[in-house]
Amino acid sequence: MRWKGRRQSSNVEDRRGMRVARRAGGGGIGVVVLALVAMYFGVDPSVILNQGGSMLGEPTQQTGSYQPSPEEERLAQFVAVVLADTEDTWHGLFQQLNGSYQEPKLVLFSGNVQSACGYAQAAMGPFYCPGDNKVYIDLSFYQDLKRRHGAPGDFAQAYVIAHEIGHHVQNLLGLSKKVRTAQQQLSKAEANALSVRLELQADCFAGVWAHHADRTRQLLEEGDIEEALNAASAIGDDRLQKQSRGYVTPDSFTHGSSQQRTRWFKRGLAEGRIQGCDTFSGENL
Repeated sequence: MRWKGRRQSSNVEDRRGMRVARRAGGGGIGVVVLALVAMYFGVDPSVILNQGGSMLGEPTQQTGSYQPSPEEERLAQFVAVVLADTEDTWHGLFQQLNGSYQEPKLVLFSGNVQSACGYAQAAMGPFYCPGDNKVYIDLSFYQDLKRRHGAPGDFAQAYVIAHEIGHHVQNLLGLSKKVRTAQQQLSKAEANALSVRLELQADCFAGVWAHHADRTRQLLEEGDIEEALNAASAIGDDRLQKQSRGYVTPDSFTHGSSQQRTRWFKRGLAEGRIQGCDTFSGENL
């Protein structure tokens, strides 16, 4: 991916080295345990954390105690470039809809973090919080993506960010709220099915960004698309369940199968349009 020397977003909030002074509130540690079940691209952590309370506290800076490695600093710069490029893409697409794109913040953290959706630990992986319009990521996740899930490469890393930005787009369009409202009236299996459609749409929106990053700004290099497709496949619900417990339960899917995730990313990549990402119409995903 041709990212060096390009504009970096000013919307990066660096909380690395900060720790949350915690005290139990509401569901306490049980909520955190439930949230940890949603590792990586599992259930929306805002749903889990808000169901049973959170860990309350204020972030405190451990002065001089956090020294990022050169590789981590390179990743931080990379993330800022990808975020800037998503801004360019979505500003243009929202203008086509006669709308205005509101840029989200991206929070870099290490270990744990307090968001408007509650307390979260790095083991949960990257997530988007609609309560404060921020994407949260501990850069150590990229090592897990490479080593644990077999999805290396800078464009695989970019896909992760673009997927979470896709959730921000859904929030701006009012889609996330509609899904959460509908889920309250449904069974667990039916609510999970709606979550799958929401997540696949975020994958499709990631593909839309990749379309414009390639066609308009020539960011992509040979092999980049394969890296993103590999990442999407690596974090499919079927593959993760097979790895973690040896069998697959489709009714419990919240993000979609590997095949579904790659299919919708490819659709967004091919069409480059918001309208092409309607995962809520029709039965075939």
